[in-house]
Amino acid sequence: MKVDVLALFPEIIAPALQTGILKRIQDAGGLIVNVYNLRDWATDKHKSVDDYPYGGGAGMILKPEPLFSAVSSLNTSSDANVVFLTPQGTPLTQPLVEAMSLEAHLILICGRYKGIDERVRQQIVTTEISIGDYVLSGGEIAALVLIDAIGRVLPGALGDFESAHEDSFSQDLLDHPHYTRPAEYEGIEVPEVLLSGHHENIKKWRHGEALKRTAQHRPDLLQNLELSDDELDILKTLKNSS
Repeated sequence: MKVDVLALFPEIIAPALQTGILKRIQDAGGLIVNVYNLRDWATDKHKSVDDYPYGGGAGMILKPEPLFSAVSSLNTSSDANVVFLTPQGTPLTQPLVEAMSLEAHLILICGRYKGIDERVRQQIVTTEISIGDYVLSGGEIAALVLIDAIGRVLPGALGDFESAHEDSFSQDLLDHPHYTRPAEYEGIEVPEVLLSGHHENIKKWRHGEALKRTAQHRPDLLQNLELSDDELDILKTLKNSS
């Protein structure tokens, strides 16, 4: 997978790409990330990429010319998914991350100031993504979130590829509780089922705990799920005990 990033502050993104899972998957050849300074496509001597908005108002707008030129030069085969990171975009979810991980080429546009010229959105942006209902100083951090989320589900990114598919949201539920050694600490013991070695019982316990945790912290995730009778019984027991 190839990801090209257009940013005004590429130095925000670059260090994270050389750390941990992202570095590993790049070194393995599963992910190629190029970060470009949008000013490289500016045509005036001051390398200007923004201007005042027509109609007045506060803030500056990213100009269309550098963005059109940059995307044109990077999207040589015309098959890239051009993604604009914006609070107005589709909320980023794990299913969306996994779908985007199948793309061959992404071009990420990092917004700044008050946004980008609308003609860019109309003519070259193919996907708009939001990482949450809040506003950041710029799209660089949002782009890094997207790259990290995609990178960790690519084959070879994790020591155990299956672990990526057991994370929160991957199975439409939050993740179950985790324990490690020692088996007892400060009077708190690890649940006995996890020490039993009975894999089917462990799997059942983990699913039940994930269901409870989701009901407690993100009940909205359960609204569109078809729950089994056993799962409904777990939720009923949880409700009666609260």
